[in-house]
Amino acid sequence: MEIPTATAAAAPMPAEEATLRKQAEALEAFLFAELLRVADTGPPSPLGGRASQFDSFLRRTQAEAVAASGQTGLAEAIYRSMQRALGPGVSDS
Repeated sequence: MEIPTATAAAAPMPAEEATLRKQAEALEAFLFAELLRVADTGPPSPLGGRASQFDSFLRRTQAEAVAASGQTGLAEAIYRSMQRALGPGVSDS
């Protein structure tokens, strides 16, 4: 009698599903970067309060880290919405 193990590798995602997930995560990162820009959050600039030319890089990196963590669920919601809009051609996960 063979007992299935939980450590079996998951089946690879179809190309369409991987593309949708990547785009959903990119959209989430963009939205968070814009929220950070509008909120004017972040460490004080070494230029004495003026915006630094590198502030956008910091915001983008922070936003990408938040999106990659998956903790907000926004990218997943965007992915599912795109999946529904495309119809049955894209598999459910």
